[in-house]
Order: sequence, then structure tokens, then C-alpha cells
Amino acid sequence: MDTSFQQITVDPTLAEMGKNLNEAMRILEDGHRESEEQQRHSRKDIPGPLQGSGQDVAHILQVVQNLMHGDENEDSQSHRRMQNVGEQGHMALLGHSLAAYISVLDKERLRKLTTRILSDTTLWLCRLFRYENGSAYYHEDDREGLLKVCRLVIHSRFDDYSTEGFNMLYNKQPVIYQSAACRSGLGQHLCNQLGLPLSSLCTVPCNTMFGSQHQMDVALLDRLIKDNVDSGKLPLLLIANAGTPAAGHTDKLGRLKELCAQYSMWLHVEGVNLATLALPYVKSSVMAATQCDSMTLTLGPWLGLPAVPAITLYRHEDPALSLAAGLTSIQPVEKLRALPLWLSLQYLGHDGIVERIRHASQLSQRLLDHLTKQTAITKAVEDDLNSPVVVFRFSQTDANSAAQSGGPLETLLSNEREIQDTLNRWLGEQLALLVPASGVDIVNLEDEGSCVRFSPLMTSAVLATKNEDVDALAECLQEKIPVLISTLRLREEFREEVHCIAALTYIEDLSWPGLGTVRYELSSEEPDENKRQAELEKISSVLLKKLKELDSDLTFSTGPEFGPEKNCLYIGMATEDLDVAELVEMIAAIGREIEENSRLLENMTEVVRKGILEAELQLQKATEEKLLEEGVLRQLPVVGSVLNWFSPVQSLVKGRTFNLTAGSVDSTEPTYSMKAQSTGGSLPPTPTSARTKHRIPGQKLFRRSLVSSDGVSETSSVGQVEELGKEELRETAPEGREADVQKEPEPETEQRGVTPGEGEQKGKREPEVEGRETENPSILR
Repeated sequence: MDTSFQQITVDPTLAEMGKNLNEAMRILEDGHRESEEQQRHSRKDIPGPLQGSGQDVAHILQVVQNLMHGDENEDSQSHRRMQNVGEQGHMALLGHSLAAYISVLDKERLRKLTTRILSDTTLWLCRLFRYENGSAYYHEDDREGLLKVCRLVIHSRFDDYSTEGFNMLYNKQPVIYQSAACRSGLGQHLCNQLGLPLSSLCTVPCNTMFGSQHQMDVALLDRLIKDNVDSGKLPLLLIANAGTPAAGHTDKLGRLKELCAQYSMWLHVEGVNLATLALPYVKSSVMAATQCDSMTLTLGPWLGLPAVPAITLYRHEDPALSLAAGLTSIQPVEKLRALPLWLSLQYLGHDGIVERIRHASQLSQRLLDHLTKQTAITKAVEDDLNSPVVVFRFSQTDANSAAQSGGPLETLLSNEREIQDTLNRWLGEQLALLVPASGVDIVNLEDEGSCVRFSPLMTSAVLATKNEDVDALAECLQEKIPVLISTLRLREEFREEVHCIAALTYIEDLSWPGLGTVRYELSSEEPDENKRQAELEKISSVLLKKLKELDSDLTFSTGPEFGPEKNCLYIGMATEDLDVAELVEMIAAIGREIEENSRLLENMTEVVRKGILEAELQLQKATEEKLLEEGVLRQLPVVGSVLNWFSPVQSLVKGRTFNLTAGSVDSTEPTYSMKAQSTGGSLPPTPTSARTKHRIPGQKLFRRSLVSSDGVSETSSVGQVEELGKEELRETAPEGREADVQKEPEPETEQRGVTPGEGEQKGKREPEVEGRETENPSILR
């Protein structure tokens, strides 16, 4: 843009304004920011008094930059949006600066300029979106245009409304009709702003027997209108959708237009599918929107233009009523709202606008092609193949298996639906996190439940979404589906395994996207509930810490911050090779060990106190024995020294040691005995859980081998490693020693199929928990 200013002769003020805007945007979009430590202690973000001497522009922009990006990461979505504003976005921002500059012109120049800007923009939009002979109203709030249209219709249908006011509405109450699939709160907002009671709002259900589940039921609408007419009400306006906010469905606009003409109603259309009117080939259901009385367009997200107004195109012949409704204004400054859009449309041109909309539609079709290859993915919008909105969800329903598990079928199916909604929410969050440029989000549909929505018309221009991003999205989706299937299948197995362990309690939490939720229960009965909860909280905290330290692919957490259940362990998503029984046993074993160690520490204070008392008694007894053995004279300071010099006393000093394990005071004589050192017993083994099995080097915990083990033992890999070591030893052994190497007996650990160093004595096994052997005793030590 700088070269353009240099090549042509323009007003120096305008040129300087453009350069300043470019410099300001460069500073604000600069990714090189202060370090987190400097920002944390920076005084720039602390509110303070206004500086008396003022600040320069660079310093002020630096403060704005810190406020914009101070709490964000480099790869955050909002930062990406700032980086992808582009030149067309700069033009829109320049329009706001120009609007402020133009507003200081004299009235005549301002009137001519605003008239030209408004007429040009309206003409371009009407031709671009096939809306002939239309007028335009530019507004910041996308609901404001519909509100002004409602006022226009009221003025048109009630002749004396401008003078009589609400008295005219009392005799014949107006009715506004909207689809049940409209955006929430729209009808209530209209009634509040117009001063109408909520009884003036009629919500029309969508089709339930035939057609789409998100299209307005035209037959039911006809009956509702007839009932209102018979009761003395006046049908005023109908709000239809060309792309519902959630699923992107388009109502039967042709039939709705005929119905509105029959009852002299106003038809207003809005929705994302209206953007496709700019394409060379438009679907007939969307093309019918060109015959409606008004429509609202949101070009900002469609074209990636920041801070541009929404546009409501309408047809009406009486300019006085349009002025009374607020759709037109005599204030030239208000007409400058169209200036950012006027600049941006000229910068993009007709081809640039059409190309952006076409690119978004092609992204949707590209994702649809990928979804057809996924068996576990259900597309929510099946009847609108040309819609730029793609809504899909993971679905793995098995009613028969649910019925066989016991309980009412309706309850089980309801639980299955809620679990799948939870998994779909997790899927949407993962896809948005892994492929942020895709712009996917989560939407809740009344019939389908939680779904993942891909609406490139609303996000691709801002996020600069490319075909590669859609391919990456499909690849991530393909990777997540097996995890979803295995987690859904293993949830029931996890529940059954937990019920088999007395120390664990299964917590039913259908909103948790993972394997399940479990709580460790104390083995002892504590009458004080507060002490019991405190001890349980301490054990749960240590248990979670130890599980996180294990070498496994599972995620363990405390769950939602404000969840109803406390002191619970939440286990994340699982793969198909997860050994659920081993996982449950390990959790129980670690919890039991933590509880035993906790009780040992609690009893340590009492043990130490008793040991100190016993040591004092023994020291006092030793002093008395020494007094009886040496006599009273030897205890005197001077006399004792003389006697000890003439007749030394051979006495043995008896040391004492305090045994924390036994809680007793023992003699130190065995400590200095070689025999005691050589025959001393080993420490007791640490109690562990689970079954004895060998893990391949690099294999994570709680993983079972998916390869068939027929004819191959679990220790075959260990044996192969040892045989390989023997071959190397034979090659490097000196001559004459080969026979000794060949006759070397095999270790006892290899014969028993356990890991080396598992036990010191031959044939001895580690203690079992729940009837199963230990997997790796060193894990919990």
C-alpha cells in the first residue's frame, strides 16, 4: 500500500493517514514481545494517573499491544486472527479512520461524499447478491436491521401508528413468526425493543415426521396463521432461515413466500447460505431468497473484513415510512458507516469476493468427501448437500448390547446418548486444538445431540483455512475414531472390574470423556467423618501423583474443578490394547500401600514416645548398675580418679539402638558382630498389585500384546536376548573355556518366567493381591 501512495498524487493528509495506519498495524501485529517475567513486573499494565507530559505514539501502541497479547500464547487462535487480517482488513480499518477525517468536512461536501459512498455500496451489494431494486441499511448489531424492518412493517400495517402509538396495537395484536431453529433470543429481543408482549411471538416447530429436522413446518405454520386470524390477531412478519445457525439448513423459502403473500405478511431471511447467492450457480432453495422482502448479510466473517457493518437489504416504496422506521437517516455522519465496506469491496473486486466464497464452499465439499470414508461418522445435514456448513458426529450405538446389560432399555439408551454426546464434545475440542486453522466448533442439536460443526464461510477468511488444513482435520479425525470406539467399548469392562475390587468404588459420571471415574475407599472405619474425608483426600492426592509418574499412555486427573464428586480419580481416553484388569489392580494396590504407609506414619509418634521412655528407664537402670558395680567412692571426682589410677575398672559400655520397625530399644552388640551382618534378614518386599507378565522394552504399562502368542511364551523375547548374549560370550571366550560356558546353568528367573532379581530364594514368589501375581515390584518402591 505504501508504493501505491508514492505512485499517485493524493492528499498529503490521506497519504500520511495510510502510512500511520500501516505502521500502527505493524507494531500491533509484531510477534516479538516482552518476556513473561518483564510483563509480570511491568508498570505499563498497572492503572495509574494520566501523564502530564503525554506519551508518544510508539509508546501508546506498545501499551495497546501488551494489553492485546499479554495473556495469550504465540499459537493462540486470537493471535492467528490478528496475523491473518491481510490487506483487505487494513482497508476496512482505514475506512474507520477516514470516516472520522471526512466528518470534519463542510456539510455540502460531506453530503455529496456520503451520498456517493452509500449509493455505490448499495448498488454493488444488490447486484452481487441478486437483489434487484433494493435499498440497504448498515448497522453494527446484526439484529438491528430486522428490528428496523419490524418497525417499518408496523408503520405500514397500522396507518395511525405514528400518532396513536400502542393504542393501535391493542385492538389488533401483531404476531411475529419465527422458526424453532432460529438463533436463540432473537424473538425476545424484538419484542423487548418494540414494546410488544411475548404473546406476540409465535415459534413454529420444525418438521418432525417428514423432511428435514431443521426446516420450518410450512403446513403447521399455515394452521397457526389461520388460528391467529380467527382470534383477531394480525400476522405481521415471518423470519426464515437460509442456513440455520446450528446446522445450516435452508427453509422452503418458495412456499413460505407464497404463504406470506396470501396473508400479506413480510418475509425476512437471514443465514450463512445467503453468501452463495454471489456464486455463478446457486441452489434453487437459496435462490428463492432473492424474492423475499428483506434479508440480512454479514460480509465481515464471510470475507474476513474486521469491523465492517452488517447490511439489511429491503424493498419498500415509501421513503417516508423508511425514515420513520429508522432505515434511512438525514444525518450524513451515519451514512459513513458504509465507508469501510466501500473501500474493502473496491479492494477485493467482484472476482475476489466470489473467489473467497467459492473457496469456502470447496472446503466444505472437500471435508464431505473425507467423511464419506469414515464408517463411525454420521453427517447431521443429509438433505442439504450444497450447504457450506458441515455438521457431523461420532455415532456407535448398539441397542441390543445395551438391553442385554440389564435395566430399562430407555434408561440405557439415554445413558448411551449422553456418553456419546460427551465423546463428541471431546472430539470437537481435540480437533479444534490440533487443527486450529480449521475453525471447527461444537454445536448442540435438539435431535442429534452434540456435534462438530465446520462452517468455513464464517471462519476460513479470518483463519486463512487451506485445503491442507481440511486434509489435516480429516487425518486427525481418522486417528481419534479408534480411540473413541475403544473407550466406549472398555467403559463397561472398567465398571465391572472396579466392582470386583472391594477397595474401589465406581462413580457414574456420564459427562466425563474417558474410561471412567473411580474412588479409593479406606479399609478402616473412622467414626469422625471430617477426619475420614481429610485422610481420604490426602490418599487420593498421593495416589494421583503416583499414577501420573507411571510409564503409561493413560491420563489421570481430578476431573472438573466444580464437579459434584470429590476425591475421585478420572481416567482419560483408552486404546484397544488396554489391560483394564491390570489397571484396576494397580490402582487398588497403590492406594492400599499409601494407606498402610500413612497409618505407619500416624503410629510413629506414639512408637517414638514409648521408645524414648523405655530408653530413659534403661539408661537409669544402667546408671544404678554402674553405681553398684564400682561403688560410691569411685563416683567422687577426686577420690574416683585416684582409685581408677591404682585399680582400673574393666567395664563394658552397653550401647542402645531404637528400632523404628519393631518400636523397641535394642542392644548395639549385634551391630558390631560379623555374624549378625552376614546372616541379617532382608527388608520385607513392597506390596504391589497386578499379574506377573513381561513387558517388551519400551512397552507402556497396562498394555496387552495384540499379537497371537500360540507356541510362543511371554518370555521368549527375554530368552532370545539371553541366548544372543551366550553366543557373543562363546565367540569372545578364550580357548579351553568354551565348555565351561556351555555348561553354565540357566538362572532360576529364566526357568520360572520372571524378571531377573524378582526373588532371592529359589521357587519363592512375591505376595499376591486379589489372587494375581506382581507385574513389576520396583514400580511402587
